[in-house]
Amino acid sequence: MLKRIVFVVIAMCVFPVFGQNQKFKVVLDAGHGGKDYGAVYHGNIEKNIALQTVLRVGAILEKDPQIDVVYTRKSDVFIELQQRANIANKSKGSIFVSMHCNANKNQAASGNETYVMGITRNASNLEVAKNENEVVTLETDYKIKYDGFDPNSPESVIGISILQEEHLDQSIELAGRVQEFFTKKTDNKNRGVKQAGFLVLRQITMPRVLIEMGFVSNKEEGAFLNSEEGQDKLAEAISSAILDYKNEFFNPSKNDNDKEEVKVVDKKEETIVKETPKKEVPVKAKEIVTEKGIIFKIQISASTKELATTPSNFKGLSPISVESTGSLHKYFFASEKNYDAAKQKLEEAKQKGYSTAFIVAYKDGIKISVTDAIK
Repeated sequence: MLKRIVFVVIAMCVFPVFGQNQKFKVVLDAGHGGKDYGAVYHGNIEKNIALQTVLRVGAILEKDPQIDVVYTRKSDVFIELQQRANIANKSKGSIFVSMHCNANKNQAASGNETYVMGITRNASNLEVAKNENEVVTLETDYKIKYDGFDPNSPESVIGISILQEEHLDQSIELAGRVQEFFTKKTDNKNRGVKQAGFLVLRQITMPRVLIEMGFVSNKEEGAFLNSEEGQDKLAEAISSAILDYKNEFFNPSKNDNDKEEVKVVDKKEETIVKETPKKEVPVKAKEIVTEKGIIFKIQISASTKELATTPSNFKGLSPISVESTGSLHKYFFASEKNYDAAKQKLEEAKQKGYSTAFIVAYKDGIKISVTDAIK
């Protein structure tokens, strides 16, 4: 079925706090390479398509003076999964984007999809991850290097997903933009944003996504992927998504406090104190009334664990509100109409131990960029 080897480039770890002189660093990962051909159908070779598209994306991004581009490979060479992660982490990238081509025994299958790291028992998603992870068998002593990982075991795929919640929120933001721009720039089917366990991601320390640009097993779509016109359109879509993400989450003209980050609740933060003070009243998401006008809040964490919004669960901070999207819950502290007051609340949250907290803004209940809110 989906015959390829996927190394995701989704970035994972706390989203970096950027200084005014720092650049937005994009790590581009062309899947496969060298002795690892990836999926091969109808004369279309995944490793070549991935590399050519990555180089096109890089060329577009490098025109922006605020962006630095790092490549895991720029030629037809074999790069181990661990080495890809090392390249990304040493570069201290802002995001990690890995590009691949899909394949399926059902050669009618078509469309693009973008993966973030996550737990799934969906058979199709597991199959994608399984085939992408098979590349480790080309590495020497892979069972030792990857702690006994078995690419043929669904349990192994699920197991590496459990510990990978960092930057899930930011990864979903990036993945959603990739799919949005695929729809704008191409006529290919949008298969959406999905979750699965990819071995390479477990060691990458930044928001990360793995893009399946289309099916080489589909004769018509494979020809599109293998053409200069197709690769130009794909590169334009992916680079536009990255630029859109960068414009939302990174602006060197802002103060450091304006740079957004995402943090996963650690075990200590998830512990519910048994003796809850009587004055603490849990606030359910559905009870929160939409406030009119411009409102600033402090996002302190994001987790798949649902917590009561009592102060004792959030180191005494109050008020706490929560927004839930699917299985992801985002927790916010305070609600201020003044930006300077919000910055004071941000410092309060950081003093309580939420070092990666950041300010978010809303207008009449709709999230907008902090820059627009200040204007």
